[in-house]
Order: sequence, then structure tokens, then C-alpha cells
Amino acid sequence: MIGIAGGAEKCRYLIEELGFDAAIDYKSENLVHALAKHCPNGLDVYFDNVGGEILDAALTRLAVGARIVICGAISQYNNKEAIKGPSNYLSLLVKRASMKGLVVGDFYPRAQEAAQALGAMTMQGKLKAREDIVNGLENFPNAFNMLFTGENHGKLVLQIAAE
Repeated sequence: MIGIAGGAEKCRYLIEELGFDAAIDYKSENLVHALAKHCPNGLDVYFDNVGGEILDAALTRLAVGARIVICGAISQYNNKEAIKGPSNYLSLLVKRASMKGLVVGDFYPRAQEAAQALGAMTMQGKLKAREDIVNGLENFPNAFNMLFTGENHGKLVLQIAAE
């Protein structure tokens, strides 16, 4: 399993804490070359929550029959211009691949089942989570901006009041 993150510290976390086989630092590495190095036979499954240039790079490295799951496109959310779609989309045709959107609300009927399974996995140490907590409603603008600058290193939480 290969992860993509921004910065050496986040890449170390993927490998050392989360058990990824390798990590690519999109801020300092050529994505297409790094994907070719780490995935010489192509990508079988690609989970995307960034979109933009990272999705385009992944599309250049698809294996035949690859599956892409789109659950977000954070790189496009603040565009002042039109949203950029994947320029390498013909790879889907050439590699007979599929790309499908996933929205968590689609699975709402299974929320209790998920909470139980994920809770058990967390207790067993099989699922790890990292949080960045920002205190105070007055800090909302700065906290929100962290989503787009990459300053956070985990799930970003705005704590409005003391527990």
C-alpha cells in the first residue's frame, strides 16, 4: 500500500505509524516518476480525496481493470476558476478502468454497524487516528484554513468549549 502526503514528516507517519509500504511526498517528488517506481505494474485501486494534479498523476499509472474511488477533491474546493477535471481521463478507457464517487451519507443505514466495527478496531490497535485540536470558536477561520494549507497532521477538530 502506497500513500501520498505533503512533507517528510507526514510520509514518515504513513510508513512508521500506519504501516504503509511506501510514501510519496507530493511536495518534493515527481508524482508520475514516484508512482512508476513504487507501482511498476500500475495501480489496481486508487482512493482519491484530493483530485487535481494528484488524480491526474494516478491516472497515468493505472493497471488494466483498475478501480478509482473518489471521495473528495480538496485541491479544487477553493478554486476561483472553473474546477479542473482529470486531463488524463482517457486512461480509464485504455486501461478499462472504472471511477466511482463515494459519499459517506450513502451508507447512513449502516452507521451503527460501522461505529461498532471501527470502535472495536480502534480498541484492538488495528485502526489509528490522529487529531489536531484547535481551541475556541474565535479560531475557526485559522482552523478552517489549515485544511487547505496542509498544516494539520490528522483529523482537524475545532473545540468550541471546554469538556
